[in-house]
Amino acid sequence: MATRVEELKREFLEYLEIEKNRSPKTIQNYDFYLTRFITESGVKEPKDITLPAVKKFRLWLNRLDNPKNPDGMSKRTQNYHVIAVRSFLKYLSKMDIPTLAPEKIELAKEPERQVEFLEPDELARLLAAPLQDAEGNMIASEQLSIMQLRDKAILELLFSTGLRVSEAARLTSDMVNLKKDEFTVRGKGSKLRVVFLTDDAKLWLKRYATARGDTSLFLFISHDRAKNGGERGESDKPLSPRSVERMVEKYAKQAGIMKKVTPHTMRHTYATDLLQNGADIRSVQAMLGHSSITTTQIYTHVTDKRLKETHKKYHNKHDPS
Repeated sequence: MATRVEELKREFLEYLEIEKNRSPKTIQNYDFYLTRFITESGVKEPKDITLPAVKKFRLWLNRLDNPKNPDGMSKRTQNYHVIAVRSFLKYLSKMDIPTLAPEKIELAKEPERQVEFLEPDELARLLAAPLQDAEGNMIASEQLSIMQLRDKAILELLFSTGLRVSEAARLTSDMVNLKKDEFTVRGKGSKLRVVFLTDDAKLWLKRYATARGDTSLFLFISHDRAKNGGERGESDKPLSPRSVERMVEKYAKQAGIMKKVTPHTMRHTYATDLLQNGADIRSVQAMLGHSSITTTQIYTHVTDKRLKETHKKYHNKHDPS
């Protein structure tokens, strides 16, 4: 028989689904984190959720063995668990159910994230890779295959817009008006934001669209009939996020880029490029679709040109005489 806390957890997850319109993946994660908390802390009633109970759970998380990481669970993952508990407590408070005040729980301090982005020469090599053969020679424009046109269009789109790979993969043709320089995308938390197309992105998206002879509504599709048993219907299916990831990795290797490159690296490169060229951080936050400015601030330590200028101007300026 379910305890009172377990029943309230179910109601909370339904609240996230219906009233907050959270994604199935988010609800699944919250269910996992809260089930862990209820199991390990042993709470059965809302009044059982106390600071000592939360501390006990956090100690368990911190000491949990992780085969993939000898240092244990990362502070970020631990914080995901704590955020789920706090959100649950906020819901209980909203329902006037006596329990621990959520603001009494603080998140653990996380180490500063290292942002991986492409240098200008690396970016140029990556964007050129779909237009080259295996030996690195440029292919004549009229000889480019439909898949090369598609891959070039995807790479240009990722750098132009900073889209997440999941956002790019689910785009449909009617969402992107190539007569305009912008379109609206629905991102995390179903939030709408406007993204912008460069001239290069528009050019390659148009070339790819013109070369297609299918009726699929999706902006990017497989085209791989051999892989799908020769069925046209299968080849007209949308390209999956994982397929986009593999495509980016393939061209990064082809371009001789030694670091690991993913679609998210393109998103980091997009943000870094904007900030390095003078964009203000609030605008970049909006263009990336970040809910919190704190998330966007991970880029500032690698993009602040003024620090370099200050160092150059004032450091080691003693008179040699």
